[in-house]
Amino acid sequence: MIAREGTGAGGTGVGLPIFHMIAGGAKAVAPYSHAVEADGWVFVTGQLANDPADDARPFPPDVEAQTRRVMENLKIVLAGIGLGLEHVVMARVFLTRFKADYAAMNRVYQGYFAAGKLPARTCIGVTDLARDGLVEIDFIARRP
Repeated sequence: MIAREGTGAGGTGVGLPIFHMIAGGAKAVAPYSHAVEADGWVFVTGQLANDPADDARPFPPDVEAQTRRVMENLKIVLAGIGLGLEHVVMARVFLTRFKADYAAMNRVYQGYFAAGKLPARTCIGVTDLARDGLVEIDFIARRP
């Protein structure tokens, strides 16, 4: 069970945001929470391919392995607040080598979601990511 902030006046369910840092999650590479929850919406910070068990381990060299690690990191955050990939309604994907890595990233990404239950998504080519990552993904989820 997830502890929640108090509801707003009149029992509307509107309360203060909940800031989550997940034990066992990937080490933050900047000042942020792993996720912030507000009124049933959960905003999951973009994850890179850093290994939660060994932050000093280099990122995998290819986008497929990085995408798998990123998705596993996102699953850790979701599980830490009692949610799963089935609760994700929106994803944003950031790629540093868009043309070269788009298809390979998609093959890995798609395998994490049930057929016909893919979240809405935006995919953006960027010039650089923290720690020289090839891919970063963030989520918006909705608590049932």
